[in-house]
Amino acid sequence: MSKNDQNDKSGRDSHYATLRRNVRDAKRQRGDIPTPDPRKRPKPAHENWKAPQLQPDQVFLYGLHTVRAVIDNPERKIVKLTVTQNAFVRLDIGESHALPFPVEFVSPQDIDKHLGPDAIHQGAMIETKPLPVRRLEALKESNLILVLDQVTDPHNVGAIMRSAVAFEAGALITTQRHSPTESGVMAKSASGALEMIPYIQIGNLADALAELQKLGFQTIGLDSEGPAPLEGTFAAGKVALVLGSEGKGLRQKTRETVDALARLDMPGAIKSLNVSNAAAIALYAARQHLAKA
Repeated sequence: MSKNDQNDKSGRDSHYATLRRNVRDAKRQRGDIPTPDPRKRPKPAHENWKAPQLQPDQVFLYGLHTVRAVIDNPERKIVKLTVTQNAFVRLDIGESHALPFPVEFVSPQDIDKHLGPDAIHQGAMIETKPLPVRRLEALKESNLILVLDQVTDPHNVGAIMRSAVAFEAGALITTQRHSPTESGVMAKSASGALEMIPYIQIGNLADALAELQKLGFQTIGLDSEGPAPLEGTFAAGKVALVLGSEGKGLRQKTRETVDALARLDMPGAIKSLNVSNAAAIALYAARQHLAKA
C-alpha cells in the first residue's frame, strides 16, 4: 500500500467516525437511546486500589537507589526482592540464584498492584524488616545531630535525611508521634540515605534534648523570629540543630528546652523556607563552624 493510499484510508476512517458520532448524538436528542450517566461510569482501576494491610515488622521499599542501598546495608534483614528483569540488570547485584534472599521476577504492573499507581518504583520493590532501634547514647562520638519537632511529611523527612547524610550528621532524631515511620515514600525521597544514617524516634522530645545536652551538644532551635543569626549562635564543638514543622514551627516546650534560638537571615522578600531547604542551609552553617572548632 502506498503512502497516499494510507493517508486516504486514514481520512476515510476519520470521516466515517464523525458520521457515526453525529448519528448517535441525533438519536440521543430524539430519546431513541439513553444519555450515559457520568456517575455510573466505571472507575479507573487505580481509583479502586487499596493499600495492603502490613504487619508491624513488614517494610516495603522501592526505587532503584533505595533498593540498592538496602541490599548494601548489612544491618538490613531482607525478606524478598520483587523486580522486573530490566530493573534487576540495572541493580547490578550478580546472579539471582546466588543472592542470600529470594528474588521474584514480575511485570511493572504486578508491582503497581502492591504499591499503588502513584509509586515511582522503577521496577524494583524489596520487603525487609525494620532497621534496628538506636539509642541516644550511641551518639557520643558524633558532633552534629539533626532533630525534627513533629515534621510529618515523609517527603520532607526523606529530603532532610539526604542532606543530613551529605553533611555527615550523626543521626536524625524525630518524635514517635506526628512523625513518619520507615516507609517507601520516605525512603524514595531520601534516595538511599535511610540506610546511611540512624533514624531515631523518641517518646519525649524535651527529655531527648536534655540528654543530648548532657552528652555535650549545644541544642539550637531554628526560628524565623530567633534573636540572632545562626552563624553567630554556635558556641560549642558539638551541635544539635532542631527544626519544627512548616506550619507551626517549634512547639513552646521545645523553645523552652533548647539552649538557644536562632534564625536564618534572608535578605530577600521571602523570609521563610521549606523545612528541608532550611535544614540543608543550617547543616552547611554548622559544618562550617565545626570545621573551625
